[in-house]
Amino acid sequence: MSSPLHRPGTHESGEGHVTGKAHYVDDLPTLPGSLVAMAFQSPVPCGRIVELDISAAKACDGVHAVLTAADIPGAKRVGAIIHDEPLLALDDVHFRGQAIAVVVAETLTQCRAAVAAIEVDIESSTSLLDIPSAIAAQSFHTTPHTIARGDLNEAFNRAVHVVEGEVSTGGQDHFYLETHAALVQPLEDGCYRVYSSTQHPSEVQACVAEVLGLGRHQVVCEVPRLGGGFGGKESQASQIAAMAALGSYYTGRGVKMWLNRDSDMIMTGKRHPFFSRYRAGFDDSGLLIAFDVDIFSDGGWTIDLSDPVMDRALFHLDNAYFIPNLRFTGLVCRTNLPSNTAFRGFGGPQGMVVVEEAINRYAERMGVDPAEIRQRNFYGDSPRDRTPYGQQVTENRLSRIWTELMDSSEYRDRRRAIDAFNRESKWIKRGIAFQPVKFGISFTKSILNQAGALVLVYADGTVQLNHGGTEMGQGLHTKMRAVCAHELGVDLERVRVMHTATDKVPNTSATAASSGSDLNGAAVQRACQEVAGRMAKVAAENLQIPIEAVRFQDGKVGSESGPSMRFEELANQCWLQQVSLSATGYYATPGIVYDRDAGKGTPFYYFAYGGAVAEVEVHGLTGEHRLLRVDILHDVGNPLVPTIDVGQVEGAFVQGQGWLTCEEVCFDSDGRLLTHSPSTYKIPSAGDIAEDFRTHLLKHAPNDKVVGGSKAVGEPPFMLAIGVVTALRHAIGGFGTGETEIHLGIPCTPEAILRAIEAVRS
Repeated sequence: MSSPLHRPGTHESGEGHVTGKAHYVDDLPTLPGSLVAMAFQSPVPCGRIVELDISAAKACDGVHAVLTAADIPGAKRVGAIIHDEPLLALDDVHFRGQAIAVVVAETLTQCRAAVAAIEVDIESSTSLLDIPSAIAAQSFHTTPHTIARGDLNEAFNRAVHVVEGEVSTGGQDHFYLETHAALVQPLEDGCYRVYSSTQHPSEVQACVAEVLGLGRHQVVCEVPRLGGGFGGKESQASQIAAMAALGSYYTGRGVKMWLNRDSDMIMTGKRHPFFSRYRAGFDDSGLLIAFDVDIFSDGGWTIDLSDPVMDRALFHLDNAYFIPNLRFTGLVCRTNLPSNTAFRGFGGPQGMVVVEEAINRYAERMGVDPAEIRQRNFYGDSPRDRTPYGQQVTENRLSRIWTELMDSSEYRDRRRAIDAFNRESKWIKRGIAFQPVKFGISFTKSILNQAGALVLVYADGTVQLNHGGTEMGQGLHTKMRAVCAHELGVDLERVRVMHTATDKVPNTSATAASSGSDLNGAAVQRACQEVAGRMAKVAAENLQIPIEAVRFQDGKVGSESGPSMRFEELANQCWLQQVSLSATGYYATPGIVYDRDAGKGTPFYYFAYGGAVAEVEVHGLTGEHRLLRVDILHDVGNPLVPTIDVGQVEGAFVQGQGWLTCEEVCFDSDGRLLTHSPSTYKIPSAGDIAEDFRTHLLKHAPNDKVVGGSKAVGEPPFMLAIGVVTALRHAIGGFGTGETEIHLGIPCTPEAILRAIEAVRS
């Protein structure tokens, strides 16, 4: 037996996922007499509630309660950062789909009948349904956040070429396989146990406690697992749990609230749509020397996490490129749509798209390969190693990734072959592109960079591991189990990862910001080392060896070449000698600080880097495209479990590809979501994935800042898919007659591609 760390491994829940044995919230057994809950939603996007009649609903068969804001015993407003969101509508409604009341009944069928029986009279008012309307009305959640350096005017005066324009990126539904769900069970003494499909158990605990007017010690939130999250369950699971808890509070019974796909897509927020205006100045060698950007996001009706999402967008407007003179300003718009929220990349993708658009347009205007312009502008040695906000770019692996990926992907030969193909092919054109990524890792709000763990060793040598991160399919539990087994020197099968619960690890941060393994891994490591330190003393005494010679490995404890004992024997001996076999571990990331007013600081602990080469084929008559080949080289440090990381890289790329090419969130002029089910909203399918998909992890690239020398992997590869847009632009350019700037809307649907082709032809 050897350590499972840094070795290929299977997902700890993989078998449960594919066999159906894995239990999600909706699979959990309920108490006798348990009920279900359903929200009555606003039928209009904006207005004042004149009258709400719930009498007919209360009289429906099987209905135990119909609850409104007046029935909330505690806080009526909730929110991830600012409590600006009424759990149930107060005097006004602010988006179509907003919860006005909650019906609690014995079956979902009875809930539906009661919801249909509710009558509401709303005096509608003018609604704002997009960013331009919000800008025109000066409807904002935030004040401007600006990051600036250098002399922008002087740099533009020196610039040989100036590119300016506008970029819009749309929303994206999280489309997790498991929709939002919560099960609340009343306990004795006015306490509650909440089972929630959430990325943030402590926030659910806090929200339920505040809504019910209780202390947090009276509420336990437990998370068995999530069927996907992607940020959509970071903040917005709390409201679902609070509504179910309100039903349990009034009925004294267990209450489950589960959203079907339509309700989930209608009631919950998406990736933030962004609108940006930019002006980019390049010198005669193609260096980006001046960049002036105003970016606006659609926050929806409440702030949710929109402020930090905007911050991260601003932090990533530079992506992989050093820009000496710049001004970035961001504002969050307030509209009458669902509150948009966290989504993989957390604003980073929306920011990066802007600088990539500017580089593409400059390269197209000059008739040069945009890959060469990207490489020319990479961060480098001092003084080209400082971000716009002043943080030093350390352990920069961009040039290494460029060199290795250009060779392994045969980029230059393939581009020449594609250009030759396009000259001969009338209706089918191909394109190829290189895309780099530099992505900052940490919660930008420094207080969130902390984690805890609890390790229990039993007298038979088996181990229970508790940590504050949630498992949503990304493999966090697999990695934490490997860290634990490595530190204690035991086989993986002897370590059981328990459900994440607030009565085991308190005050957790969300499993988000790609930091789940970094934070929880360090906490698990420290808890294991605490237990192992106590056990080592007992081993040294029993084996009569120096304590510094004690090693935990291969299921044994002792010296490497001398006496040893089995781990389970030592565990039993510790119990007999009354030595504690449980320990907590705690970790907080050091050095994270940012001054918003000054636009300066160190918001990230380190950077992850990556590169991708994407090749596409476009049909000039239909606008359809195929992704032919993808080559990825990504920096994950020394991966804790490399097979998990490869899956994360590939999944992130495909999800990014979906956002940029086929996933289109559409509302009508009355705020009604038109894309509210799989029949109207297209996520990538197996046929959309590249026929030839080559993924490699950068070798010999340890990160000494993080447990095991690893790096975060969840979000950074998402933005590698921006290269698909550049490849499409290359292919579309083939339909033209010369050096032409491409005007391609995002998402690059067949309609958008056809419009771009027609513009090039004309």
